[in-house]
Amino acid sequence: MHEGDHGILTSPDYAEANRLKRYKKFIFPVSLLILITLSAIQSVSGLLENHVDLAIIPMLLGGGFITYTTLISTIDKKQITAGLLVVIALFASAIAGEYLAASIAAFIMISGEFLEDLTLAKTRNAVKELIELVPNEACAFRHNQWVEIPIYQIRLDDLILVKPGERIPIDGQIVKGNAVVNESALTGESMPADKTVEDMVFAGTINEMGAIEVTVTKVGGDTAIGRIIDVVYQAQENKGRTQRVADRFAQYFTPLILAVAAIIFFTTLAVHQNFDQLGAFATGLSTVGFIPETDPEILRKIAVINVTAVLLIACPCALVLATPTAVIASVGNAAKKGVLIKGGITVETAGQIDTICFDKTGTLTCGKPQVVAFESFGVKSEQKVLQLALTAEIQSEHPVAKAIINYAQNQGVEPESINQFEQVFGIGVKATLNPDQEIWVGNWRILEQDWIAPNPLANKFLKLQESEGKTALLVALNGQILGGIAVADTVKPNASQTIKKLYQTGIKNIIMLTGDNETNARAIAKQVGIDTVKAALLPEEKLEVIRQIQSENRIVAMVGDGINDAPALMLSDVGIAMGAAGTDVAIASADIVLMNDNLELMHNILSLSRRTLGIIRQNILGFAVGMNVIGILLAGSGILSPIMAAVVHNISSAFVVLNSARLLRFGGIEHRH
Repeated sequence: MHEGDHGILTSPDYAEANRLKRYKKFIFPVSLLILITLSAIQSVSGLLENHVDLAIIPMLLGGGFITYTTLISTIDKKQITAGLLVVIALFASAIAGEYLAASIAAFIMISGEFLEDLTLAKTRNAVKELIELVPNEACAFRHNQWVEIPIYQIRLDDLILVKPGERIPIDGQIVKGNAVVNESALTGESMPADKTVEDMVFAGTINEMGAIEVTVTKVGGDTAIGRIIDVVYQAQENKGRTQRVADRFAQYFTPLILAVAAIIFFTTLAVHQNFDQLGAFATGLSTVGFIPETDPEILRKIAVINVTAVLLIACPCALVLATPTAVIASVGNAAKKGVLIKGGITVETAGQIDTICFDKTGTLTCGKPQVVAFESFGVKSEQKVLQLALTAEIQSEHPVAKAIINYAQNQGVEPESINQFEQVFGIGVKATLNPDQEIWVGNWRILEQDWIAPNPLANKFLKLQESEGKTALLVALNGQILGGIAVADTVKPNASQTIKKLYQTGIKNIIMLTGDNETNARAIAKQVGIDTVKAALLPEEKLEVIRQIQSENRIVAMVGDGINDAPALMLSDVGIAMGAAGTDVAIASADIVLMNDNLELMHNILSLSRRTLGIIRQNILGFAVGMNVIGILLAGSGILSPIMAAVVHNISSAFVVLNSARLLRFGGIEHRH
């Protein structure tokens, strides 16, 4: 971990210290925007005459900042970046008196850098949500009595008491008592686990039933939840930032432009000085109004003007705008349809995905147990058997009990009054109607009780339901088994159709990653059409699967909804979270959020992302590069003045914006409630 033996688990308010500092960073670009707006008003209103151009201020501030950071970055990376193109453009604009254009170019670059800080802040928020899963205090046995002490004072081998309804503060082994523990924070599974003596329990999970005494085996950063926090950090660091197209292009474009500018400077001098010796070429120049000049001072001015025009038109604003404008339009299109895309790089990467990993519970399934099968064994009517089951379960808070209650009530069944209710650990529940009627609802262990009469139909029911990954329960009255109920998490209605569409789109590999057991996982995978299943995975094991896929040079997306999915969402090339049912940690860790949990939007996201990549290529090759190359040739020959070069440069930027705006009308995303 990152802070002491207990890591950042001991400081849940750690992120607050950096919040003010983060907000202060955004003051600078906002101030630049205000100054640029004022200077634009000054220019339009004609107040420049006899007044200082206000655009000089944001140009100096923004230009100075970019120049400084570019030089530092160039030295650090030992390579030319897009920032150097902007620096050159800023100096060229200043020479030509285009202060407002220089200010706008500086603002565009600075805003992008500060938006990266906002993205990193989301990671810190995700970690903060994880930290809040662990209580600040624990009940420990000290000096022959139970006392509440701060979590950071807990030591290995301490004895901890965890009462019903409390979160478990450490990893440890049960030495006394039984409990039903909700481990969804670690496994993502909605079904709680029965825990007894010698079983392990983990920090961040919830004790839903039964008091337990636990011997501490791991604390702080060594706990399961601590390791999740650590891998979230590591995943963010390992994910890295994909280098912008502009930066990659700048490595070649910037030296080329400098070379072209130098050639134009000396060529201009040579053409003017040797006009009479150029023959037919000189005749051609004369027809377009070329006037030779021999005065050395004037010659140098002409050469400088031509070079300035070249540098102005080579300003990479269109190149800088090529990607973000397309991304903004794409993100806006998606947002209107219920898809939140958090960053530009996400849109670009999503268009290249070839492998998708799905969590099971809450992602492909509804995430809540439901009654999927009910059968009477013929002794009593189905209505009566269902009433007995409802009567026994009505006072239980177990997720399975809630599923039975909802099912029975939807069937119009009403419970009977009971005299006594008891939850029997490891089996189920028992309810007494009167001294002569005792109802049991429980798992296969009921058949092991000597007071239960054998029933072949019960055995057959259990075998069939459990082979399909369902939780099977039996209903018994006074030792006689009357019927069976099967409970399971059900597949989302559009899950199988989504998987089919993804395969048709060209996704080569679709994998299920789940903390559930192999039987349940394969049963669900078969229903939705997924062939590859990796089950019983801990969060760090999901992470390793993602790493392995990426090592094969595949672009992988992870789709999940739980805390246990957070590390994999972070590390994957594109993390996609369920926004409606997903946890805050999963949403904060993901790059894309499906706000209405509609899986069908997965196919549409890929279509939109691929279309966005096409628009970006058009912007770069057609407008940012193509028009600039033509403009450079015209400017270098003296046909375009610096003013006209600036106009052509702005036209290419406008074309980029208009082309990107077409994505706002792209119909690849459909909205369904």
